[in-house]
Amino acid sequence: MPKIKTHRASAKRFRVTKNGKVKMNHAFTSHILTKKSTKRKRNLRKGAYASSANLKTLKKLIPYK
Repeated sequence: MPKIKTHRASAKRFRVTKNGKVKMNHAFTSHILTKKSTKRKRNLRKGAYASSANLKTLKKLIPYK
């Protein structure tokens, strides 16, 4: 069997934890920040886990991570 190619864009955005969860950063943090509250911007800085609905797809994209 040949190796599976890693989706490079996904590899730069997601990390797989030891328990098999997929860790990621929040979106909406780069521009148009004036209309967002300080609390919202602060919470967007924190990491997040991908939803269980997307786990199977994400793990296919980053098989060796």
